[in-house]
Amino acid sequence: MEADELLKKRFRELARKSYQNNQYTFTGFLALADLACFYEMEKELSYVSYKVWGGDELCERCVIRFGGEEELGYDLEFPIVCIEVKPLAMKFADPLTHRDFLGALMNLGIERSTLGDIRLKENIGYIFCLETMADFIIENLSKIKHTTVKCSRTKEIPGLPDLDRQEMKIQISSERIDGVLSKVYKLSRSEAVDLFGQKKVFIGGRFCENNSRLLKKGDIISVRGYGKFEYLGEQNRSKKGKVSAAVMCYGKV
Repeated sequence: MEADELLKKRFRELARKSYQNNQYTFTGFLALADLACFYEMEKELSYVSYKVWGGDELCERCVIRFGGEEELGYDLEFPIVCIEVKPLAMKFADPLTHRDFLGALMNLGIERSTLGDIRLKENIGYIFCLETMADFIIENLSKIKHTTVKCSRTKEIPGLPDLDRQEMKIQISSERIDGVLSKVYKLSRSEAVDLFGQKKVFIGGRFCENNSRLLKKGDIISVRGYGKFEYLGEQNRSKKGKVSAAVMCYGKV
């Protein structure tokens, strides 16, 4: 696909620039499919180190940093800022959703690649964005739906990693990923299998096309349109071979 080839070309340019100029280079925020495209190039780009980060360990939209402290001799933080967006009058604020926040940002003409995940807690939004966009958002994002809001930078995000975190117990015949998806998202087995052909399933940011793959404890699975969960592993097994397992589900981002 042409879009994938352009993206790969950009990855090559940034990796080469980092290696040849002995400097850190950064992508913009990448969606899951973009990250999966990068992981397909890992061997090709193995001559330069990299790190993937979105602002915290649960972020799906992430930035790639090419270069590392070992070869460059210094560390450089990711140019990622978190902005707290709080209604001025909480009592009279509209119930705000992820879509409301994203829509308000898009209406400001902001490019999606400058924005990371958007999290909500008690009608307060937390927007991960590139440093270059932070001041613009703070100065211009004043209303979401009919609610007047105030924006400010924040380093402390109380309870953010625990947002929408819920442990779920499931009964499965094996640790095959299609069976686990079927149980977690209450799908038929055929519906779960279809997700793989549609390239909607990712493990650790990489495309998973093998619906019979066995999950391992600690695997992070993302399914576009459904959400994200961590496979916590087998808890016990019945005499008839039925597996009792657990997953930690996270809300959509």
